[in-house]
Formats: sequence, C-alpha cells, structure tokens
Amino acid sequence: MSKLYTAKDLEKMIEQGQCLSTIPENAKLTPMARDIMRKHRGKPAAPSLVVSGDKPKIHTPVLPDAEYNWKPGGDPQTAAELEKFFYSPEIHALKERICHIGKRIWSKGYVDGNGGNITVRVGDNLVLCTPTLISKGFMTPDDICMVDLDGNQVAGTRPRTSEVNTHLGIMKNEPKAKSCVHAHPVYATAFAVAGVTPPSCLIPEPEVFLGEIGFASYQTPGTPENAKEVGQLAKKHQSILMQNHGVICWGKDVEDAYWKMENTDAFCHTVTVTTQIGGPKQYGPDKLKELILLRKKLGMPDHRLDELKECELCDAGDYTVHTQPQPAACSCGTNSAPAAGDVDEALVQKITDMIMEKLA
Repeated sequence: MSKLYTAKDLEKMIEQGQCLSTIPENAKLTPMARDIMRKHRGKPAAPSLVVSGDKPKIHTPVLPDAEYNWKPGGDPQTAAELEKFFYSPEIHALKERICHIGKRIWSKGYVDGNGGNITVRVGDNLVLCTPTLISKGFMTPDDICMVDLDGNQVAGTRPRTSEVNTHLGIMKNEPKAKSCVHAHPVYATAFAVAGVTPPSCLIPEPEVFLGEIGFASYQTPGTPENAKEVGQLAKKHQSILMQNHGVICWGKDVEDAYWKMENTDAFCHTVTVTTQIGGPKQYGPDKLKELILLRKKLGMPDHRLDELKECELCDAGDYTVHTQPQPAACSCGTNSAPAAGDVDEALVQKITDMIMEKLA
C-alpha cells in the first residue's frame, strides 16, 4: 500500500530542508498535504529535471488514482485495532473525501433535506458510510460511520443510514464497486419516476463512462428486496435508475461514483430537451461498438458485446418504457385499476403513442 503523507509530514520535510520532489509519484496525500504540494510545484529541484531527446521536461505525467486498496485478510479484529483503524490518517482522508462529495451533490441540487447517501469500502468486511438524518452538504469527518457487509454498525457516533444495505448489495455482487453514491437528481429521477430509460447511440461520453443505464423496479428503500434487485443489476450496470426513487452509481472510488451520477443526470437532461426540439437522432451500432471497446479498454465492465448482436446495440424502440413489475395501484374501492401483476394494455399503448408522436 502506498504511504500516506499528511500536511504535518510535508511541513517537517520542508523544515529539515528535504525536497518534496523526493516523495514517490504513487504516494497518497491528504487534502491539506496536496495543497502544500501545489504551492511548491512551481519550484522543482534540479534533480527532477528529465531530458527526453533534445527536449527537456520537468515532470512525468501520472494519472491521479484515488482508489483505496486494502490488504486482503487484514481487517482489524479487536476493538483496539478497530479504533486505531477508524481514526487512522488514511481513513480520515477518505472521510474528508466523502464530506467533499456530499457537499458537491448538495450544491448541484441532487439532494434535499437529508436525502442521498455515500459509501466507500475500506476492507474485506468494512465500509464507511454517511449517517442518517443529515444534510450531505454540511457533514464533517466526525459524522461518518463504519459498518460491516451485513450492515452492522461497528464505528461512528451517529447512526448509519438505513439505505446502506442497497450499497452493500452492490458491493457484495460486484467486487470492483468500492464506492457508491445515491441521490435524487431531478432529470434522472424524473426518468425513474416515469419508468423510462434513455436510448443509446446518442452521445459518446455516456456510452464510455456510464455504459448501459440499468433500471430497478420499485422496492421500499433500505429493504433486503431493494438491495437484492439493485445488487444483481450492478453486475452489468454502473448507473441504476430506481423506480419512483432516484439513482445509484458505483465506481472504483467515491469521485468516480459521483462523476457517474453527474453523467447520468446530464444525459437525462439532454435527452429531455432533445425531445422538445425535434427528437433524438442516433448514430449507428458500428460507432457504438467502438465506444464499448474503448470503455472496456479503460477497465469498465460492459455486457453488451457479449450478449447482443451488433445490429441490436442501438435499441430500435429508442426509449425503454418499463411497465412490469410495478407497485400495485390503489383502487380506492373501485374496479377501475388493474389487479397487481396485470398489465394495463391501454396505458402501455397510450405511453407508446405519446413517445412515437414526440419522435415523429
């Protein structure tokens, strides 16, 4: 595991006359330590000069990696070990990052009140999570909780969110899911409430960074049923619309999961506007195949090339309208509503006609 440098470590190095350029490129830095590095980045020491041919350069570009990697089998076993781990600099840095993402989803209007929740996996059986009944825009590291994969809280002074079980369902089914972000962004949630997933073959970025958006039928938030359904979908989808509820996305780290939330809502927003100015115009399945291959090259899962023929990649119906299963409608003592499990054919036809009229 890469060493974590805190602001105090860097200040001590500066006092002792040590050059910050000696810090390994793959080292992890706390947010305050990163600020110190930025201030000194414009003053590299002579040894950092690299000559490539006849063109000198002073940096070797490295893509930042915020993924948290733990030693398998290394979870703390005693109360003392658990306390030391929970208050360690490495975990504190992750708590700060969770709070930062919480502020971003609140600032974007993706959550209101105490809505939304965030998790980061930090061990074989340990997950950091946001607490219940708190605004995600005003959290501090001291608010963050820790649970095991069964949802039992093992650390944190505030009660954990009741919806953590849905996040754990994803993590149990998809080992690559090290962080989940759940929120209620307006446009993506509108698609979830309408029971519609947006079409493919419209914009390259969602195809690369999101893949195919999944759709989970309505289950009561926080229940085992919701965790089971969403968890199964996470094997094929990194962004999932939860019917009549909101959106949940997973990634290799919390920023990655948050980015997918932004991507999802921006995509749904664009599709919504497009239907008002003439309807979407798709590019071909051959172009989508190129994007899927690029996505897989970046290490992101995508089932479409394995399960679909090329001609099926751009779904012919444009929009997928999910009509089954649905929560049972209240009949209010009348026989006008269909029974639970029945398909209201008239409603399906009405929705189809409306969509086709828009596309025309």
